[in-house]
Amino acid sequence: MNSATFTQKRKFIVKLGKMLHQYGTPAYRLEAHLMEVATHLGLKSSFVMSPTSVTFVIWTEGHEDEYTHVARVEPGDHNLGLLADTDDVVNRMLAGELSVEQADQNLDAITQAKDPYGRLLTGIAFAVSGGAFAMLMGTSWNDVLWSAVLSILVFIFVLWSTRSKRVTHMLEPVVAIASALAACAISSYLDPMVNIRLVVLSAIIVFIPGLALALGFAELSARHLVSGTARVMDAIMLLFKLYFGAFLGISIGFFLFGQSDYVQPDPLPKWTAWMAILLLCSSLIVIFRTKLKHASWSIASGFIAYAASIGSAIYLDYSLGTFVGAFAVGVFSNVFNRTVNAPASIVAMQGLIVLVPGSKTYIGLNSLIEGQSFVAADHIGQQTFLIFMSLIAGLIFANVALPPKKSL
Repeated sequence: MNSATFTQKRKFIVKLGKMLHQYGTPAYRLEAHLMEVATHLGLKSSFVMSPTSVTFVIWTEGHEDEYTHVARVEPGDHNLGLLADTDDVVNRMLAGELSVEQADQNLDAITQAKDPYGRLLTGIAFAVSGGAFAMLMGTSWNDVLWSAVLSILVFIFVLWSTRSKRVTHMLEPVVAIASALAACAISSYLDPMVNIRLVVLSAIIVFIPGLALALGFAELSARHLVSGTARVMDAIMLLFKLYFGAFLGISIGFFLFGQSDYVQPDPLPKWTAWMAILLLCSSLIVIFRTKLKHASWSIASGFIAYAASIGSAIYLDYSLGTFVGAFAVGVFSNVFNRTVNAPASIVAMQGLIVLVPGSKTYIGLNSLIEGQSFVAADHIGQQTFLIFMSLIAGLIFANVALPPKKSL
């Protein structure tokens, strides 16, 4: 293992760091994991990670060899399947089953891996996620149906963005504008019982940066100030782009198609919230490319998060219910980490998405600008802030109660 040359070791560490960054690993976890790997390889190291840059400083004990690598990178997207594959390679190398050179070759093979689910399943997952979110908001079957339909429209733009850089740079406001125009047309000509703003929010829910905000605050709480601040500001700007696109699209839609009188439909029964959790978590398995062998753990995480937060909110404040939910998810993900020997974030991600108040941030922004809410929500700005704080506190307490087996 340690017979590898300094050049082989530092190339492996740099490649590993860039891959984990690409798969959406938070800075505090990524830096700690890379230091563990470097120490195992008999090297000293220091790392500085942010959403748009990576810095590696690696040297030997007596500074006979020293290497510094700085690179500009794009913010990573969550790919939990490739994250699991990469972690498995590192585990095998640390166990002595692979040499550094063999591990490096395995990482190259992972980068060439094809999408395990394909475009058709991913498109279905987009539709299911939009419909499931509308169902979770407890509105009506009309909103659920049209949210799913508009989510397919959003997925078409996502596919287009893979072929056009111009669309990629304007993807968030463009999908919001397109969804808003379509929702206005549906309300005027097909179904007046559509809650336009909620349907638009549900259609673009995969872009709402609630998880990014939560990870940014988690990095700030871990005193990774540069990375945390950058991630929070990026999430806020993304939220602004989405809201402006929706606001502009609805304004144009009302001008083109007129504004029909809203007909209040019958609300969904309470039990549909549990179905929504199942559908939402199942769709996220495909969207995040989670391995099928981890699917049951991921779905269970979503149910644990929802059950713990809703159950405790009966006796505590709603924001404290989020604390209990985050604590339960954190403990469960660490149990997964110890049992399966895979990154805890694979399971934690599903539960956190059920808990994070990204949609509440969007709704609060709408209330601030238009002076009205499209769902019942009192003091939503204060509630959103408290939920974020409770979420981070729950994860911190969970790591103290049951520490993870590994840093990743």
